[in-house]
Amino acid sequence: MSDNKVTGERHPSIDLEPLQQTLGHFFSDIGLLRRALTHPSYVNEHPEDETGDNQRLEFLGDAVLDFVAGAWIYRRYPDFHEGRMTRLRAALVCTNTLARFARQVGISEALRLGYGEGEAGGRERDANLCDAFEALVGALYLDGGLAVVETFIGPLIEPTAKETLAAEADMDAKSRLQEWSQAERGVTPRYRIAAERGPDHAKTFEAEVLLGQKVVGRGTGRSKQAAEQAAARAACKSVI
Repeated sequence: MSDNKVTGERHPSIDLEPLQQTLGHFFSDIGLLRRALTHPSYVNEHPEDETGDNQRLEFLGDAVLDFVAGAWIYRRYPDFHEGRMTRLRAALVCTNTLARFARQVGISEALRLGYGEGEAGGRERDANLCDAFEALVGALYLDGGLAVVETFIGPLIEPTAKETLAAEADMDAKSRLQEWSQAERGVTPRYRIAAERGPDHAKTFEAEVLLGQKVVGRGTGRSKQAAEQAAARAACKSVI
């Protein structure tokens, strides 16, 4: 058995200054940053290391991230209702997104991993990067306070929020409403034409969309399909 397998993945003193420059914050307690970057596998292989793993910081950072992302959305999009804010926040703090943020700021290179985890590709595993990013946020909060976290997080989440909302806008209203209603209410929207007006060559249709027995949107259009899309858009604004 090689020395590496006994001692864990080699980490000759990692210079954390470049990471701190990227974060825009130099830690008063550098031990917090080191702990945020320490995977449990490293501690398992180095019981003599007093740094500790990042799991408690991850717990704290998860809560701080939810709050900071929620507050950012609340201020940035004052016309969004609760459901839309909740969906956007979920997209901003999901595992894939946080792992991407971790790569952007250089966490991968600074992670302290056990030998087996490192050999198995743990440095690029989304779950590890997400956990470390949450732990980093927890460490930033403890060392610098909420304002430091908000300054760090804002520039990361804004482009992702725009991408998420653009993708949402690309989905037609009927598809959006059906996706939401099946996930949240367990029902499929039903459409009906409530009225037809005008001569055959210039007819206008009025459509209604129902969830269960309740009408949740109405719309008009020059075709039945256009009227149903208008009704779906109205429903999306009122219920999603």
